[in-house]
Amino acid sequence: MTTTIADEFEVHRPRLFSLAYRLLGSAEEAEDAVQDAYLRYSGADRTGIEHLAAWLAKVVTNLCLNRLTSARARRERYVGTWLPEPVVTGDGALGPLESAEQRDAVSMAMLVLLERLTPTERAVYVLREAFGYGHREIAGVLDLGEANCRQLYRRAVRRVGEPQARFEPASEQQEELVASFITAAREGDLAGLEKLLAADATWWSDGGGKVTAARWPIEGGPRIAHFLAGGGPKFTVGLDFVPVEVNGATGLATWAGDTLVGLAAFEVRDGLVIGVRAVVNPEKLAFARRQLVRS
Repeated sequence: MTTTIADEFEVHRPRLFSLAYRLLGSAEEAEDAVQDAYLRYSGADRTGIEHLAAWLAKVVTNLCLNRLTSARARRERYVGTWLPEPVVTGDGALGPLESAEQRDAVSMAMLVLLERLTPTERAVYVLREAFGYGHREIAGVLDLGEANCRQLYRRAVRRVGEPQARFEPASEQQEELVASFITAAREGDLAGLEKLLAADATWWSDGGGKVTAARWPIEGGPRIAHFLAGGGPKFTVGLDFVPVEVNGATGLATWAGDTLVGLAAFEVRDGLVIGVRAVVNPEKLAFARRQLVRS
């Protein structure tokens, strides 16, 4: 059977998407970057490509670097809190997430931290931390000197912080905790919410100015509990909440009929919710909705 160009490329597509998403924080843009890489490959002189995986990784990385410059300008004008586009990860969409370190690398918290980096710093950090590239390999991808890449990596680590597990792996206990959390919010149970939230918990909402959402983070367990208890009974009417893994964390998909209206990732530590990142901007839910409809 003859192997087509498309067949050759499809073998690499999942890994390329995983790379592009970590670089961009946007699933839709990551898909576009990967498709652009396919077009470049289909039009390239393939006799000169010695290692296809490395060639494609270089193409995708540089396509993402070009996109990151314009993305940064858009995010500076973004209305309210900016969060990454959520990805449902239970199906392996972002590769193996078997360890706390792997889950942390795709968490919404980490993707927000990566926004502190310049595009080149981000590329060096992601290639090194998430894909295990050596500094010489990174230099080849970015057409930079090896010493320069080492310096960029050290600078990125200082800005992001040393790699560490920022949340506990998803578990049945966490799913039960999140279920109790939603029940308390639906019922306006202030005391119940306060018991489930850490004192220093934070709630982030990303509505992008498209839908109603808190524009600024809500800090402190008591403040979050009052916020949810006050509006929960009213705003959860007619909604269905379905447990789902979001960016490697225990999460919830919120549906209004057949429409996905929200995805939230919960950060849990020592049996308490310490962070919730809720994306309700409909433009950022399109990719996840396609994932959930297919599953």
